[in-house]
Amino acid sequence: MAHLESKKQWRVGTLTYTSGGLVLLFFWLLWGDFAWSMKERSVSHVVQLLLRKFQASDMINGLLIGSLPQLLYALVGPIISYKSDRHRGRFGRRIPFLLIPTPIVLVSMIGLAFSPELGRLMQANLGFQSWDLNACILVVFGLCWVLFEFATIIANAVFGGLINDVVPANLLGRFFGLFRALSLIAGMIFNFLLLGKAEMHYKWIFIGIGLLYAVGFTLMCIKVKEGEYPPPEPLPKEEDKLGFFGGAKHYFRECFSQPYYLLMFGAITLAWMSFQPINLFTIFFAKSLHMEMSLLGRYIALSYMISLALSFFLGMLADRFHPLRLGLIALLLYAVGTFWGGVNAVNISGFIVALVAHSVLSGAFMTATASIGQRLLPKMKFAQYASALAIITSLGVMLVGPVVGKFLDYTHHVYRYTYFISCGIAVAAFLTGLALYSAFLKRGGHKSYVAPEVYPSSK
Repeated sequence: MAHLESKKQWRVGTLTYTSGGLVLLFFWLLWGDFAWSMKERSVSHVVQLLLRKFQASDMINGLLIGSLPQLLYALVGPIISYKSDRHRGRFGRRIPFLLIPTPIVLVSMIGLAFSPELGRLMQANLGFQSWDLNACILVVFGLCWVLFEFATIIANAVFGGLINDVVPANLLGRFFGLFRALSLIAGMIFNFLLLGKAEMHYKWIFIGIGLLYAVGFTLMCIKVKEGEYPPPEPLPKEEDKLGFFGGAKHYFRECFSQPYYLLMFGAITLAWMSFQPINLFTIFFAKSLHMEMSLLGRYIALSYMISLALSFFLGMLADRFHPLRLGLIALLLYAVGTFWGGVNAVNISGFIVALVAHSVLSGAFMTATASIGQRLLPKMKFAQYASALAIITSLGVMLVGPVVGKFLDYTHHVYRYTYFISCGIAVAAFLTGLALYSAFLKRGGHKSYVAPEVYPSSK
């Protein structure tokens, strides 16, 4: 008995884990994450290839792949996150919101796989004979893609909340290091083994990855158990009477009225914005230097391998030193690296060094700060505040492409300037992050941090 009591235990709310229980928890969460990552790393690439195959315009491609997900998240993400934080049920407050969209993802991916056949049926039997076949296929394709993104966004809005609720806080960095590693492995598997076959065998890829996701996520939802939560904080009477609009008012008032959280949203948004100029125009930069795409692919794969080797180590450092500190270091190194790239990426050799540095250092920031939301946001309202952060980040990232593109048109496509632009935004992110760090220290710092309450229930 004394031996059993001496075993190390980890606690999260009402949940208690032994070492074996923690291993099982990590296994099932990471199994779900691998299924998620295979979907995330593959589907959009195959969709882009098929949009080109069915003669979609660049505007349609940009609308479906770029704008639509951000728009849907802004509309759906906050509602789902807010409802999940306040939900109490026998299966937990996160699991139902993860399990219900899973079959919708599978159905939508099967629809994407058979969109040419469904497009032909639409043209032949539904009064669209005057339409071009590709137009009918694209209509079906677009509807399936909207359904896919809708279901994905519901799950995405609360997946991080589940991790926050069941993983011990002092292990979040290591968990997200493993999380990042699996995502990189999924990306390498798809790019090395499947991308070259996607145009010919897209049906089997869609169906296979859809089944992997459905089975993986369903098993995770069955095996991972949530704890018990205190009842949700009641809405003020004047807002409760307004129903949906009262809830929306309460959401925006809580999420966007506290300067501390606005500072956090700004720092993280600027950091993600700093990566976009280079990411969006890397292929154009490589082509302007007459670089072979196969060579570019090998160096991108090399950067993935380096990031994979660093991922768990960075996760451990994040647990020890805090993701905010580690993220600031990564941002400073990124600013130095991109400035070097802006000066020296004048030929293929300089471009390769600058690109690998960009990929590895931006990846280091992502890994280091993967658990920053769980460490800084209110635990009982995590999904709600995380969705507010995602809205601001999405809006910021959406601005980068057209603004930088217009600037490059004005400068006659000097793509080296994207590194200087990324450097400038990274410096702004670093300075904002320093201000956030100062405010973080005033609230207890690494050892005794307490997330500030906007409107405590006692008021």
